[in-house]
Amino acid sequence: MPKGRLEAFSDGVIAIIITIMVLEMKVPHGDRLQDLMPLLPVFLSYALSFVYVGIYWNNHHHMLHACSVVTGGMLWANLHLLFWLSLFPFATGWMGENHFTAAPTMLYGLVLLMAAIAYYLLQQTIIRAQGEDSILKKAVGSDWKGKLSPVLYLVAIVATLRSPWIAQAVYVAAALIWLIPDRRIENVLPRNEG
Repeated sequence: MPKGRLEAFSDGVIAIIITIMVLEMKVPHGDRLQDLMPLLPVFLSYALSFVYVGIYWNNHHHMLHACSVVTGGMLWANLHLLFWLSLFPFATGWMGENHFTAAPTMLYGLVLLMAAIAYYLLQQTIIRAQGEDSILKKAVGSDWKGKLSPVLYLVAIVATLRSPWIAQAVYVAAALIWLIPDRRIENVLPRNEG
């Protein structure tokens, strides 16, 4: 299978995920600015999830650029990642509708954790398929961001037992780490492929 089909399918699923998330924000019955205030938690949870989905889309795009062949294992690993990403709308909606209470915030962290694990598994599957001279292997190096993120999600899940707001701060911090431009893959790709 050409990698273009894998990219197109993944892009389509991610676009649908974002669409479902925004459709969860219901228009208020009223024409005053105060009528928007009850939607603030829903909007904030949407904004955080939009950033996370965008981070995954961006990194997925770069990762597939470093890929030369697509194997059956990669297809299943990619579906595994898309499964966890597809749960973002539910976790986002539940967390926002319940104003960041403990159980929804904990579930949100679990979805983040599982998506991070799924992304790591896809990355490792691609590296194995590409062999010892894998461009992706050279690019990710020690992958400190990839190793730190699941730890932060675990910390946030546990912190939810004390205060959901601590967990929210950790989720935002983890997202901010990934917002810093990461050019590892771009730097190892030949100039004509980037």
